[in-house]
Amino acid sequence: MTATAENPLQTGLRQKVLVLYLASSALDARTVGWSEYDGTGATHPTTGDGDEPPYATGLDALKDGWRLFQASQLNPPYPGHEYDTSFLKHEFFFEKLV
Repeated sequence: MTATAENPLQTGLRQKVLVLYLASSALDARTVGWSEYDGTGATHPTTGDGDEPPYATGLDALKDGWRLFQASQLNPPYPGHEYDTSFLKHEFFFEKLV
């Protein structure tokens, strides 16, 4: 491993994390919820601090340089529970090193 891979603090890189909840499991589905976290300390976003999502779709985030590193597992609903409401299940985690 290089010194950079072992200790990103030496390079000055910090991680920003973006969580998008999409209308379906497709990355080009519309964003219905989101959270942002800024490891650089330059901004202090909080959940619900805006009316418009940072990206209309997950694909738009990819096009802007965010790297997808996790998507939620797809689990079918139990029979008879297809219309229950619960958590937002199409969750995608993105990161950007700045």
